[in-house]
Amino acid sequence: MATDVQGLIRVGTLAEVSGRGCSVVTGAGHTIAVFAQGDDLHALDNRCPHMGFPLHQGTLRDGMLTCHWHHARFDVASGNAFDLFAGDVPTFGVRVVNGDVYVQVQPRAGDQAAEWERRLDEGLAHGIRLVIARSVIGLMNAGRDYRRPVTLGAEFAAARASNGWTNAMTILTAAANILPRLFEDDRPRALFAGLLHVAQDAAGAPARVPVPPLNPAVARTDRLAGWLRRFVEVRDNEAAERTLRTAIDAGMSREAVAGMIFSAITDHLYIDGGHTLDYANKAFELLEHIGWRHAPLTLTSLVPRITEASRGEESSSWRHPVDVAAMVYAARAELPALVEQGRKATKRWTGEDRLAETILGDDPAATIDELKHAIAAGAAPDAVAGAVAFAAFLRMARFHLSNEFGDWETVHNTLTAANALHQALRRTPSVDLLRAVFDTAIAVYHDRFLNMPPAAMPAASVGGADGTASMLDELLELLNRQRQVTPAATLVARYFDAGAPDDALLAAMGHALLREDAGFHLFQLVDAAFQQYAPRRGTAQGRAVLVAAIRYMSAHAPTVRSVGQTYDTAFRLHRGDQLFQQDEEG
Repeated sequence: MATDVQGLIRVGTLAEVSGRGCSVVTGAGHTIAVFAQGDDLHALDNRCPHMGFPLHQGTLRDGMLTCHWHHARFDVASGNAFDLFAGDVPTFGVRVVNGDVYVQVQPRAGDQAAEWERRLDEGLAHGIRLVIARSVIGLMNAGRDYRRPVTLGAEFAAARASNGWTNAMTILTAAANILPRLFEDDRPRALFAGLLHVAQDAAGAPARVPVPPLNPAVARTDRLAGWLRRFVEVRDNEAAERTLRTAIDAGMSREAVAGMIFSAITDHLYIDGGHTLDYANKAFELLEHIGWRHAPLTLTSLVPRITEASRGEESSSWRHPVDVAAMVYAARAELPALVEQGRKATKRWTGEDRLAETILGDDPAATIDELKHAIAAGAAPDAVAGAVAFAAFLRMARFHLSNEFGDWETVHNTLTAANALHQALRRTPSVDLLRAVFDTAIAVYHDRFLNMPPAAMPAASVGGADGTASMLDELLELLNRQRQVTPAATLVARYFDAGAPDDALLAAMGHALLREDAGFHLFQLVDAAFQQYAPRRGTAQGRAVLVAAIRYMSAHAPTVRSVGQTYDTAFRLHRGDQLFQQDEEG
C-alpha cells in the first residue's frame, strides 16, 4: 500500500516496482502510474490527456507509451505526446531512497496558463476540437481573462485572412460581445464555439502576406482618407490596403481611421447586401476586446471586403420597377443641410415608432421623407439608425411562416446590417456614415413582401412573476423540437409581460444558442438582439426585439449539437470524470 511521507508517496521496493513493470499509486488528488523499464523509472499522471483512459493499461515499448483507447503515444520520460490531439502528460519526480521507490505528490512545476495557451495554438492550427475546448477551460481555470483566448483566436484568424475578414472572425466577436449576458458556466462554452469556427475557417488557408505601409514618418495623413476612397472606387485592393495600413501606423486616431473606413463603405449603396458594413462594425468591436495594437492586421483584413463588394446601385432591384437608388442619392445630397437644420432644433425628437412603421410600409418615397424629417427635427444619428434597426426587427417579428424557409435569411441579413449601422453610428457618428440610413431603410422596404400577410405579435398577457422560472425550462424544451416558432414567441412574450427578470431570459436565450451547432447567422442574430434590447429594456419595443429573436432561433433549432458534445466531454475531463467507465446514459 502506498504511503504519503513528507510530500512523497512510497511505491514499493525497487525490486517490487521493477518486477511489476507498472505500479499505480494515489495521493494529493492524483493517480500516478510508475513505469519501470530496465534501470529507468518514470512517473506520469495515469489519465491519458486525450480522453482520460488509464495509461497503466497501455503498452510501454522502447520508451514509448501507447494508450489503447485512441492510440495516443507518449515519450514516457518527458510525458510529451507524439500526437497533437492528445497533449502532454504531467510527470512526477521519482526518487530511490534506501532501496525504496518514492514519487512526489505534485506534478513537476510549470506555467499552466502558458501551457494551455500553447495547446490552444496547436488546437487552432490543427483544427482539433477537443484540444480547443480543453484549452479554453484550462485557461479560464488558470485565471486568464476572457480576452486572452479571444486575442489568440483573433491573431490566428487575421494572420490567415488572405481573402479578407471572415465569418469566423464575426462569430468570435459576437461570442465575446454576449459573454456578460450569459450564465457563468456558458461563458467558456461561448469562447470555445467562436474559436472552433476560427479553426475550421482557417483549415488549409495560406498565411496572409500583409501589404507594408508607406513611410508613416513622412506620409501626408490629411490625404489618406481621400486616397482610400479613390482606391476603393476603382477596386484597387493593394493600394487601398497600403493606404489604410499607413493611416494606422502613422498614429491616426481610432475615430479618424473609422471615419476613413466607413466613408469608403458608404460611398456606394448597401454594398454586399449590408455584409461589409457589418464586418467593419465587428472589426471595431473586436478591437474593443483585444486592444488597438491589433488594428493593423484586423482592420486591413476588411479591405478585400470593401473593394470587391457588389454595390446596391448595380442591382436591378434598386433600379426597377422603382429607381430607389436615384431617390437615395438625391436624399444623400440633401443630408448636410438637413443635419445643419437639425442642430438648430429646440425640441427633442420622439418619432422612433412612427419612423419604424413608415419604413415597414410600401412607399419608399414616404420612408425617405420621414428619415429626412427626423434628421431635420434634430434626431441624433444613432437614434435614426436605431429606428431603422427596430423596423428590421419588427420585419422579423412579423415574418409569416408561409414564406419559404430560406427567406428567414433575407430578413436576417437586413436586420444585422441595420444593427451594424446603429452600433457604428453610436461609436463614430459622422455625416458620411449617416448616409447609410437611407439605403439601409430601403433594404428593409425591399423585404416588405415577407410580411404579407404579417404574422401576429403575441397578445399581451396579465400575470405575476411567480412561477416564471419554470417558463425558461419550458422554453428550452420547446427548442428541442422543430417548428415551435409561434409557441416559443408566445412563451417569451408571456415571460416578458409577467415582469420576470430579463437577465435570466437573455441568459437562457444565450444557452439555447450555445447548445446548438450555431453558425454565422445565429451568432449574428443573438448578438444583434442583445444589442438592440439593451436600450429598450422593459419596453414594448424591447418585447418585440426578443420576440423576433426567439422566432428566428426556434425556426433553426434543434441541430445535431455535436459542438456541445465536444465541450461537455472536455468539461468532464477537466473535472476528472472517468468517461471510459460510464455507459451511454452516464
